[in-house]
Amino acid sequence: MQNLMQNKTQIRWTWRWFDELPATEVYEMLAVRQQVFVVEQDCLYLDADGRDSNAWHLFGYDPHQQLIAYARLLPPNTRYPEPSIGRVLVRKAARGHGLGRQLITLCLEKCGAEYPEQNVRISAQVYLTEFYKSFGFQPTGEPYDDGGIPHVGMVLYAQSGWGESNPHH
Repeated sequence: MQNLMQNKTQIRWTWRWFDELPATEVYEMLAVRQQVFVVEQDCLYLDADGRDSNAWHLFGYDPHQQLIAYARLLPPNTRYPEPSIGRVLVRKAARGHGLGRQLITLCLEKCGAEYPEQNVRISAQVYLTEFYKSFGFQPTGEPYDDGGIPHVGMVLYAQSGWGESNPHH
């Protein structure tokens, strides 16, 4: 894994709309999300929340075709009035090598292409607040409990000039 992470270009990033996903990729997506969010974080909740079918899904595969990074992009008026990024994960063995930053950068580029000039909303785990602030996201309220894990709502405002010109990318 260390050698792989030294050359992040070996990660194959693929955007798919849900209807384009073969059953094997849906299974893999749900399995890795459950591994990280339900098992690893010890958070019992229904991950299949009914929003996957109306969403973009970003898959990051290593050279062995293992899914090691993933995020979901919901269109406006799906969960929030704004487009939103969620279910962001990097598998434990691949963490600490900048894949999370690459994942969010790709999500923001997709937001800019699909939903130009719109704010982007996230529900971030509190311990990741500074990470998301580095992209320009701003907290929008007080922390709240989501499945036993402290979260905070955050927004990246369209007028903040995020996208291609953002120096953090």
